[in-house]
Amino acid sequence: MSSMLLATTQRDLLLAGRRRVEALLPLGFFIVAAALFPIGVGPEPATLRQIGPGVVWVCALLAAMLSVTQMFASDHQDGSLEQMLLAPQPLVLLVTGKVFAHWLTTGLPLVIAAPLIGLLFDMNGRAIAALTATLLVGTPVLSLLGAVGAALTLGLRSGAALVFLLVLPLTVPTLIFGTGAVGAVDSGLSPAAHFSLLGAVLILTALGAPLATAAALRISLD
Repeated sequence: MSSMLLATTQRDLLLAGRRRVEALLPLGFFIVAAALFPIGVGPEPATLRQIGPGVVWVCALLAAMLSVTQMFASDHQDGSLEQMLLAPQPLVLLVTGKVFAHWLTTGLPLVIAAPLIGLLFDMNGRAIAALTATLLVGTPVLSLLGAVGAALTLGLRSGAALVFLLVLPLTVPTLIFGTGAVGAVDSGLSPAAHFSLLGAVLILTALGAPLATAAALRISLD
């Protein structure tokens, strides 16, 4: 089972390496979109610190959704997804491997770039560390929920737009707890409650989303 999970992850990482421009598109969107806000809002440090966490999280959410529709689309087009469904290994493992690969190529670069974006919003060291930590915990939730939306809209002509409509409302708790933790640190309060709730969302999503994605894939391919 672990070899199946590892093989799926390695396969998707290899395919992402062959499509580097497409793989780097979410990171480029994240940096450019977040960097435009200080230019548009103005250089007032207090204003930038106040809007910074929310802006970074919204940009991260939109960046993650840019590539989530391709999680199963290429395998569906070349017929390899049907072969994966016929494999004796549980489909949940395949889904988990593909979600993990998506997070490594999309979510992890956003986490690494977060400190740079935090500096653009004049955030202090503790706030930047909290922002990075919330993205580290929260971006897997975006990949997991995105996988459910991608599976439900697989093969549809307007699948990308439907993924946004289906997934964005489900990500609101993650967005609230992520920005709330950074806001608490910036105000001198403890962010423990926000991190606990964010961790609970991650656990619940990790337990339920792969099962829902596997069921949605079977329905979409029937």
